[in-house]
This record gives sequence, structure tokens and C-alpha cells, in this order.
Amino acid sequence: MRDLTKEELQKIYGGAISATLLNAFIRGINTILEVGRSFGSAIRRIIAKDACPIS
Repeated sequence: MRDLTKEELQKIYGGAISATLLNAFIRGINTILEVGRSFGSAIRRIIAKDACPIS
């Protein structure tokens, strides 16, 4: 294995989007959507006064 010069190092391009990065991005979007659904449901239940009383 040989060492690369600074010029050779500058010509190296990064790789494509990996499956792990794509999976993490999709999971993040799903988490945001779930939080939004929960928040919307909580607001709807508060407005409708349909919340279960705490015993």
C-alpha cells in the first residue's frame, strides 16, 4: 500500500448514500410523523373533553 499525495487525496470523491444512512433518515421521518399524530390526537381529545380521568 502506498501513501497518496495531497493532490491525489483532493481528487477522491465520497461514496454514495449508504443503506444505513437512508434507513436512519426514514426512521427519523417516521418518528416525526408519530409525534405529530400523538400531539394531534392529544389536542383533539382535550378539545372534545374525551380524556380519561385519572383515578
